[in-house]
Amino acid sequence: MNHTTRLALRLALSLVDPATADELAERLRPELLDLLADRFGLPKGVVEELLGGDAAQMRAALSIDPEEWLLGAAELGDPVVGLALWHAVFRDAEEDRRGAMIKIPDLLATLLHAADLADPRWYDDGGLFPVLYETRVGRSLVPILTSGFPGLNVVGLAVFGVHLPPPAVVDACLGLLELWGSTEPFTRFLDLLEDIPTLDPGHPWLPDLLRQAIDAPDPESLLREHRPAGEWADPDHLRALLELRYGEGPSVKPDGLDWDLIRREHERLPLGRAPGYSGNYGPGLLRLTQWEGCPADLMRESFRNAPYETGRCAAELSFEFLAEAAAHDIPLSHILQRGIREGWLPLHRVLTEMTPAADILRALPYDHEPTRKAVADLVDPLGADPVNWLTYYDRMRRFPRNSVAGLIADVTDPGSRKKRCTSWPRPRKANFPPGHTPEASREAFLGMFECAPQEVQIAVVPYFDPLAVQQFLREGNPSPAVRDAVAAAHGLPAQMAMAAGHVRDDKLEYLLDLDEPAVDAQLFRRFSLDRSERARLLAGRLRGGGTRPVPEELLAELDDIVVSQDRDRLLAGLGSGDLSVARRVLGLLRLHLPASRLRLLIAVWERGGPDAVREILAMDRLPVTLRRRTEKLLDVPDGLERLRARLVEEEAPDRLAAYLIRPGDRPEKRLNRLLSEGMEPPWSALVAAHRAGTLSADLVDALVEERPDCPRELLLAGLGNGPERWGSWTDAALRNGSLTLEDLLDHTAPAEAALDLLHRYRYGHPDDRFPEEKWRPVRARVAALAREHLGSDAEAWSVCLRLLPTFAGTLPELAATAGAITRVPG
Repeated sequence: MNHTTRLALRLALSLVDPATADELAERLRPELLDLLADRFGLPKGVVEELLGGDAAQMRAALSIDPEEWLLGAAELGDPVVGLALWHAVFRDAEEDRRGAMIKIPDLLATLLHAADLADPRWYDDGGLFPVLYETRVGRSLVPILTSGFPGLNVVGLAVFGVHLPPPAVVDACLGLLELWGSTEPFTRFLDLLEDIPTLDPGHPWLPDLLRQAIDAPDPESLLREHRPAGEWADPDHLRALLELRYGEGPSVKPDGLDWDLIRREHERLPLGRAPGYSGNYGPGLLRLTQWEGCPADLMRESFRNAPYETGRCAAELSFEFLAEAAAHDIPLSHILQRGIREGWLPLHRVLTEMTPAADILRALPYDHEPTRKAVADLVDPLGADPVNWLTYYDRMRRFPRNSVAGLIADVTDPGSRKKRCTSWPRPRKANFPPGHTPEASREAFLGMFECAPQEVQIAVVPYFDPLAVQQFLREGNPSPAVRDAVAAAHGLPAQMAMAAGHVRDDKLEYLLDLDEPAVDAQLFRRFSLDRSERARLLAGRLRGGGTRPVPEELLAELDDIVVSQDRDRLLAGLGSGDLSVARRVLGLLRLHLPASRLRLLIAVWERGGPDAVREILAMDRLPVTLRRRTEKLLDVPDGLERLRARLVEEEAPDRLAAYLIRPGDRPEKRLNRLLSEGMEPPWSALVAAHRAGTLSADLVDALVEERPDCPRELLLAGLGNGPERWGSWTDAALRNGSLTLEDLLDHTAPAEAALDLLHRYRYGHPDDRFPEEKWRPVRARVAALAREHLGSDAEAWSVCLRLLPTFAGTLPELAATAGAITRVPG
């Protein structure tokens, strides 16, 4: 059984009355057992044994919570069931779509605590414990190490002892001594270390201690003398430690757990660093920062390993600690933003005490109004003197170990004899294309500069270098007055630098409003402008009104177009009318539709007259018949009107539909040509062709995939064409209301794919799901179909389920067929 047929069986058993359900379950025992094995993640034989093999009981198990049932199975403490649970539940979550069961808490712990560990089946070659010996890392170690298991077996102590703190290791040795009644397990342990030199118990003192115990008259007393009283005696403390080491750990520190014990264990084996692993991925260390009273040294180490995560999660962070961390070059941007926004970090002290200034300024949340006001107040002494601002930027680069306020005081100190800057230090050119991120000092300076009053910005921007101009215009938010001041001071190069790469929509609108040829050319090349905007540029229409010949800068962009990649950009000039654009379009492209050729000729005639059309015809890039007919019209008074009339004929829905329907090229290729040449699909003619049976399934698929807003009749036809090309178009049509969930039920084929598609929208990814009220009509429709065609006939239901994997029709057709097959005449 596959996923969809299992779903169908569950659905069937939920729809019929109990008596029929039991009869159906008996008829489909193998399939039901397969479904339950998949539901619980266990072998079919184990499931059958646990459920007793009764069909009614197996059906009832479909409504049992899997987590509750598996925990109940674990409580049996059975070695066979235990091995099955391990393999079913603790396999790789990414490779097992039953991933929810992998997160069942305490399943292994429940199993191990219920187990009779004296049962030899646990230790057989095919048993669970040899498998557990291979488990060296991960959350599974927590129940293994807290179940008492390591203390009952010499190999367990050798393999797992490294994970336990020294007092717990001594406890495990005491457990072995009690179980064996002698020191023989210690001898075996030492022999094991001798035989396997690479085996590291993780505690260098342990072999000597065990040798002493072997020779001691009272081994138990000797061991207890080496166990510090009270340390790791609480099982909750030990469990918390292991969860910190191999999981996230508890969110609150257990009562009585001493920080010094945690620190010592972390020094012995860093939290989050498993044996055999390099580095420190530190989930446990990160969790410690959320516990009240976390020591500064552990907090600092967490910052070094995971600054972003620590800054987001840490519970208690004093200003003094952050200042110290900043002085040691620990990244603090995320924690500064969080602390300032939440109000528990004193902004004034951040600006006046923390260093380096560039890092602090880059970390500030400038969309936070109190922050902007605090920075504006702080920079007020710099005034509108460009020398002050340029000097500040220079000293921030050269003397980084100052605070923001300290540098301002240094710059404005009248008694200072340090060098002052009258021009931008170490100027750089703008980047084409722009770099991803400005250097730290530039980014810090520009962030601070934006908080200054408008009149200050207007006074200083003329002194910016080209790179600062580019970064300020592209990444900053200057007011229109400041932006105009930049343009006035730096001219066209500033606007070109701004247009060098992607910018926000409001900035794009500003650049387009300039109607500047060089800027327009750069935007045409670098931006994904919509077709209407490209058509405007290639027609020479100005945003400020009027038209102009298409500039040379834009024509040069057309010359550089790679047709195989940018065909659509060139086709935006189809209706331009500008002779230079038309020559390039026709010279580089083959126009496939007669209507497109006519539109190009008409646009050129309207703009340049008959002589311009003659130049186009002289290119010899149009069909001979079209050239001859057009030449005859050039000297006729109503020639242009007659050409327009022919365009109306060519754009008629029936004519365009005939182009799409004709045999030859792939339908999606013809559709792409029509759309790229600026025409809409002739929907009315296409719907008529579908009704007449002349619209191929391939063309329907192409239409709905390209235009999910197409007529509903074509969408329904697309549902019946099979699942190969479902996806984004079905999503879009459902979201915009062109299709309903009932449509999926009634029109999707084949039936198995329909069921799978409905399941996706019901139980799939949260982004795919639909609200409960949308499903009520679907459930009512399914119940009505079941009553009408299948009723309480277990045989009809059985036939329906067996037909499902190969049935080519819809779900309603499947129900009707199953009912007809099993219905006894008269």
